[in-house]
Amino acid sequence: MSTTTATTPHTPWARVVVLGVAAAAIVGIILLAFTWPGMNSSAKNIPLAVTGPASQVQTVTKALDQRAGDTFDITTVDSRQEAVDRIKTRDAFGAIVLGKKPEVLAAGANGAAVTQIMKGVSQQLQGQLAQAAAKQQSAQAHAPAAGGGNGLASESAGTGGAPEAGRQAPQVAFTDVVPLLDADPKGAGLALASFPLAMGGMLGGILVSLLVAGNRRRITALVVFATLAGGIIAVVMQGMYGVLAGNALLNVLAAGLAVLGTSSLIVGLNALIGTLGIPVGAVLTMLIANPLSGARAPWQFLPEPWGAVGQWFVPGASSTLLKDLSYFPDANTTFAWLVLAGWAVLGVVFTLVGHFRNQEVVHTEDNTHAGAATRDEPTTVGSGKHRA
Repeated sequence: MSTTTATTPHTPWARVVVLGVAAAAIVGIILLAFTWPGMNSSAKNIPLAVTGPASQVQTVTKALDQRAGDTFDITTVDSRQEAVDRIKTRDAFGAIVLGKKPEVLAAGANGAAVTQIMKGVSQQLQGQLAQAAAKQQSAQAHAPAAGGGNGLASESAGTGGAPEAGRQAPQVAFTDVVPLLDADPKGAGLALASFPLAMGGMLGGILVSLLVAGNRRRITALVVFATLAGGIIAVVMQGMYGVLAGNALLNVLAAGLAVLGTSSLIVGLNALIGTLGIPVGAVLTMLIANPLSGARAPWQFLPEPWGAVGQWFVPGASSTLLKDLSYFPDANTTFAWLVLAGWAVLGVVFTLVGHFRNQEVVHTEDNTHAGAATRDEPTTVGSGKHRA
C-alpha cells in the first residue's frame, strides 16, 4: 500500500528577496520615525516675554537676537505681572524682567531643556550687567570733577576710595513660576504617559475591529473601552504616581478622549477599507503622529513645520492637553479638545460609512443571485418547463 506525503511548495526566490528587502525597509522606517525628531530637534522659536525700561529692553533684545538667532520669539510686555500671566497661559515659556531688580522667569513644567536655556539667559544677563557696571565705574573714575580738580579724588571722598554701592551690578534673580510636581521632578513621567496612550488606543481599536461585529456594537465597545481606559490612566498617573495634577475628572475625560480618538480611527478605517485599515491606522499613530507629538520636548523644537503638524494628531494634542490641565490651568485648551474630539468623530463617521457601503454590496449581490435563480427557474429539474 503506497502513501503520498503532501509537501508545501517552496517560496519563489524572487519573493524571498522582495520580502527580505521589504522587512529591512520597515526596520529603517521605524528607526527614522523614532530617531529623526530627536536628532533634528533644536531650541528655536521659544516664546519669551521682556519687560522693563525701554532702553534696557532694546539693548537686551538686540543682544539676544545677535547671540541666540532664532532661539527666541520675543514679545515686549508692560509689567512683570503680565509676563507671569503669559507664562501661566503658555503664551510665553519664560520672561526677562529688567530694571532695578532684574529677574528671569521660567516654567519648569515646560521641560528641562527650556529651564536650562532660561538659566543660561540669566547667567548672560548677569554678565552683561556686570560689564555695564564696570564700564560705568571706570568712566566715572576718570571723569573730571565739576568745577575742575581731580575727579577720582572727588568721587572717592568720603568712601575711602571704594566704588559706590549703586555702581555694583545688581544680582539677577531666577524664579520658576510653574515648577514641576514633586513626584515628577524631571518631567519624565508625563512624557512616558504618551506612549501608553497611543499604544492603548491602537490595541483597543484592533481588538474591537477583529472581535466585535456590527457598527452599533463596535461604537458601544469603543465608548466603554475609552471610558474605562481613561479612568485607569488617570488613577495610575494621578492617584498612584502623582504625575498628573489638577481636576481629576478632566484628566479622565482627556485620557479617555485620547484613547477613543486612536481606537475609533482604526475601527473606522477597518470598516471603510477592510483589514488594510488596521495597519494604516497603526502606522499613522505610531510612526507618524507619535514621533511628532512633542511629548519629550516642546513641539517648537522640531523642524518646521512638523512640530505644528504634530499638534493636529491625537498623540500631540493629548500630550499638550494633559500638561496644560496639570500645570497650566489658565491656558486655552480649546484646540487640543477639538482635535481629539475631531478624530473620535471621524472614526465614527468612517465606521458608519463603511457599514452602509458593505450593506449595499451585500444587498446588490443578493439581488444578483436572486435574479440568476429566477432566470434558471424554467430549466430546473422537475419544473416541467424547458427552454429551446
